[in-house]
Amino acid sequence: MTRAEKHQRLNDGIRDTFAIADREQHLFKLLVEEYLEQGTPVGSKTLSETTAIAVSPATVRNIMSDLEMRGLVRSPHTSAGKVPTHRGLRLFVDSLISVQPLEAASVQYLREGLHTRMSPNELVESASNILSQVSHLAGLVTMPRPEQVELRQVEFLPLSGKKVLAILVVNEREVQNRVVDTEREYSDVELTQAANFINRQFGGRSLMSIRKGVLESMSDDKQRMDELMQTALDMASKTFVREDEHDYVVSGERNLMSFLSSSEEVQGLLDAFKEKNAIVHLLDRCLETDGVQLFIGEESGYRPLDEYSLITAPYEVNGEIAGVLGVIGPTRMSYQKVIPLVDLTARLLGSALDYGRH
Repeated sequence: MTRAEKHQRLNDGIRDTFAIADREQHLFKLLVEEYLEQGTPVGSKTLSETTAIAVSPATVRNIMSDLEMRGLVRSPHTSAGKVPTHRGLRLFVDSLISVQPLEAASVQYLREGLHTRMSPNELVESASNILSQVSHLAGLVTMPRPEQVELRQVEFLPLSGKKVLAILVVNEREVQNRVVDTEREYSDVELTQAANFINRQFGGRSLMSIRKGVLESMSDDKQRMDELMQTALDMASKTFVREDEHDYVVSGERNLMSFLSSSEEVQGLLDAFKEKNAIVHLLDRCLETDGVQLFIGEESGYRPLDEYSLITAPYEVNGEIAGVLGVIGPTRMSYQKVIPLVDLTARLLGSALDYGRH
């Protein structure tokens, strides 16, 4: 069975659980909340003393046995108490969670950390740090998608050998420097003329649009191009046509180390953050969905995150989805607190980026 099939089977099982009785739901909700708060298995005696419903420990044990048969809770071999399974956590967040509003101090911290005077890169870095610091977990934020980054001006400066420094002004106030390798050395005059040509042809267009235009122009008959146009398109192709643009910033990954049981798990998680490709692909999937989205354990389809949960939300610029941000933590995280944190951070980041474009 593939991981996608397992995910579908998991969801099918979740739908079957909605028929459980109100009393079972109430006790199950209490168990999950107690587990998320304390991080230890919850016993029947604790539940019978916590609930406002008059129920004996024996009755609680019977209900827990039934929930275990349904795959919602399990008994760790070291304890007689119960903990929710990943399937149980999914049922909890989908239908039983009581989301808590963020504390006023956290809201103020978010607003101060995502102000409109910052550049897009600074805003992304700040959002990642804020998510990590407030949640005490790992915060991730993807860079704005290339179609959201507009070129204002480009300048080329010759470096030693066959290298050129490309200085890009994008989105009014952000400056990006890129070192590009060229096939030959270019003079100052050639580079100035090439920059002027690109600024006339592509200024004000998104980097994605520029890439498409450059590639289309380069496919034309080169015999019809003059030397200036060939030089300009060669420089543009090396400056704008990049495959590694859609990157992300991660902060607080070491906050997750205390939840790992071996050095192999630690190294595996650090390698996952360093490799980036798989996580970027996972985050890209979140761009297709509005609002907050959760992946619990193996639902992510990415093995290094099998014992973790990812909570994400897209952020918008100019009414269009520009990127996604989120928090990675253990499956035993405080979902009711992290969900509103992710949601508000996405909205504030989008507003700050949107303001910076005008």
